[in-house]
Amino acid sequence: MSTHTNPPTPRERLVVVGNGMAGIRTLEELLAKAPDRYDITVFGAEPHPNYNRIMLSPVLAGEKTFDQIVLNGRDWYEANGIKLLTGDRVEVIDRANRSVTAMSGLTVPYDRLLIATGSTPVIIPVPGSTLPGVVGFRDLADVDTMLEAAAKGGRAVVIGGGLLGLEAANGLKVKGMDVTVLHLMDTLMERQLDRSAGALLQHELERRGITVLTGADTAEIVGIEKVSAVRLKNGQELPADLVVMAVGIRPNTTLGKAAGLACGRGIQVDDTMTTSDPAILSVGECVEHRGQTYGLVAPLFEMAKVAAARLAGSAEAAYTGSVTSTKLKVTGVDVFSAGDFTGGKGCEDIVFRDAARGVYKRVVVKENRILGAVLYGDTKDGGWYFQMLKDGTEVAPVRDTLIFGQSFGGEGAANPKAAVAALPDSAEICGCNGVCKGTIVTAITEKGLSSLDEVRAHTKASASCGSCTGQVEQLLALTLGDGYAGEAKAKPMCKCTDRTHDEVRRAITTLELKSIPDVMQRLEWRTPDGCHHCRPALNYYLLCEWPGEYKDDSRSRYINERVHANIQKDGTYSVVPRMWGGLTSAKELRAIADVVDKFAIPTVKVTGGQRIDLFGVKKEDLPAVWADLNAAGMVSGHAYAKGLRTVKTCVGSEWCRFGTQDSTGLGVKLERMTWGTWTPHKVKLAVSGCPRNCAEATIKDLGVVCVDSGYELHVGGNGGMHVRACDLLVKVETEAEVLEYTGSYMQLYREEARYLERTAPWVERVGLEYVKRRLVDDAEGRASLNARFLFSQSFSQDDPWAERANGSVDRHEFAPLAQVG
Repeated sequence: MSTHTNPPTPRERLVVVGNGMAGIRTLEELLAKAPDRYDITVFGAEPHPNYNRIMLSPVLAGEKTFDQIVLNGRDWYEANGIKLLTGDRVEVIDRANRSVTAMSGLTVPYDRLLIATGSTPVIIPVPGSTLPGVVGFRDLADVDTMLEAAAKGGRAVVIGGGLLGLEAANGLKVKGMDVTVLHLMDTLMERQLDRSAGALLQHELERRGITVLTGADTAEIVGIEKVSAVRLKNGQELPADLVVMAVGIRPNTTLGKAAGLACGRGIQVDDTMTTSDPAILSVGECVEHRGQTYGLVAPLFEMAKVAAARLAGSAEAAYTGSVTSTKLKVTGVDVFSAGDFTGGKGCEDIVFRDAARGVYKRVVVKENRILGAVLYGDTKDGGWYFQMLKDGTEVAPVRDTLIFGQSFGGEGAANPKAAVAALPDSAEICGCNGVCKGTIVTAITEKGLSSLDEVRAHTKASASCGSCTGQVEQLLALTLGDGYAGEAKAKPMCKCTDRTHDEVRRAITTLELKSIPDVMQRLEWRTPDGCHHCRPALNYYLLCEWPGEYKDDSRSRYINERVHANIQKDGTYSVVPRMWGGLTSAKELRAIADVVDKFAIPTVKVTGGQRIDLFGVKKEDLPAVWADLNAAGMVSGHAYAKGLRTVKTCVGSEWCRFGTQDSTGLGVKLERMTWGTWTPHKVKLAVSGCPRNCAEATIKDLGVVCVDSGYELHVGGNGGMHVRACDLLVKVETEAEVLEYTGSYMQLYREEARYLERTAPWVERVGLEYVKRRLVDDAEGRASLNARFLFSQSFSQDDPWAERANGSVDRHEFAPLAQVG
């Protein structure tokens, strides 16, 4: 009997050019159907793994990090045996020899090739369009460029009032830039919205502080070495530090044309997604199918499904085109459109307006069937209208109530769960990823899914724009019943609002809210005057955002900050005068001794921060105590403040034989620069003259350790109940660099930490790498942060003791109660 066994059949070689959403979605579908059929190599022009391009807008707005929008990490490629080559653009296809050659010179042979090169942003060819400072909005590199520009502040002009342009405008506005949108047409997003909905959207953007100019035709981008303005054809000139071109996309056919593939507007494919070369398929935005090109993600995924089936050996799968709907959240506003909503002869318009709620609905009906729909502000019935549009459903039986939505009058009235339950299994829930209700319910049932994240991971539903998240949660609740516990929600600031600290801060910036009543009114606070949690936080956020404009509200401060001293358990106060860098003098010590005698202060103690604390001062004596200390040149030590407390130092090179630098002198300079600032929580600095670290600099919010060659800067440490040693941020050579890094670090903390969050948990939350990226890798951003810190300091370095010692401020706080009887 023969023992001979046949050798395994060698696997075919599949090369994918393009590491974007369409190409990798094809691989996901292929791996599900035929996981062992191919040896797969993926080329990506960008240096990143596959990410969700739709979510670049939240990254720009600071709502998500890049890691949060990665769809398939490098571990996914490894786990599936896929060779991933990033940052290496394919430049040549040799069809005769069936190989591709990349920019690096690497040549890889293929049996089947999939081209998914996507699209490129359209840059309108006006004079100045190649100037530095002009950027598209297509990939992460564009986002990084915009964030770098936004960190410096200034003015941005966004050319293009489509979805991408408006998202870019919103993100830049959130980041603090003065933003103008230029749109050639009379209506924003004219392909998705009619004039009424476009006008509502424009009004909303203007309410948020974004200037919108429609009918604006760009003539020239002005600048010499970089962009400085945009000039319109009507002669109007708009100053600009950054110009974002968001006027559309163009299928990327460069590689296909060079390879001799049939191309029109895109790489032409048939219903099997095969190009004019039978060995080469193509999917995504680079494709032209039946004369159509697509820029929405749902059609791309439908193409991917067919291409994967064909690659897996199916002889039946076919793509016949897509009927698309658009369900989007544009700068936080829900909009939906589908079909043809231009109307015209034989069409009926059914319109609903609710100005108070900002809701607009328009359904276009022809011959008793829905031809198109536009929804603004309330899009929950978008899927229902779209399903009837695709199915050609006769709407005459519900004609009279059609505009009020699916749940009107039925059992689902005011019950969105009942409305979702009534949808057929074929109803599309996630328009971005083309996921139907039946697919989601089946996945929940068969795979035992019990959370939104699990549904996203297995079906992709709600994994892109997220506008269908509510419906997916309702499907979880319907399918699991009491077994679904709901999703964890972000913790709101307090019981007065559902908004988080981050959301409130963004609103203060975006909506230019400049008083506590303004914030509460615009953000719909549930209580008339806030509470002891939200008022101090709002007071700080406004003070930080609008230095010089916002007037500090002492009523929104805790008692110690209100009276500029620390209350003790017996009702008296402690007073700590500032001693710059821990230095004092005979004059100051004599003044302290005189104050102690004069006011019979019972206890005098040296603090851990190298200062002197006077305990047991009566409240009514505080102004007089401060006046005497002021007379000797001493100011408040802010020992009570959510702000800079001390800069602790050792004696350094002036006296210590181990000292490498003048640590005391540097500490004094740091304290002179940073005193008086308001921060989310208390801040302590230190400077040690050598690595022996006598000033304990490595457990401070920011610590400087002097070494022979310069200064090591450490951040994010603290003592207390949960001791945390600092992380090394950077090593610099000069005192000037120490000062700039300190100012920029303080400002980054001031602008991005939540109220009552110390630097240690803040650094752990955002990550040291993020802090390094903002301060070490971005020299201009660092300088800008430092400039904003110094600007803010110009309004805050007034001694609060002096103002109260002369009775000009808060006199009522220190007046004794009248004797009665």
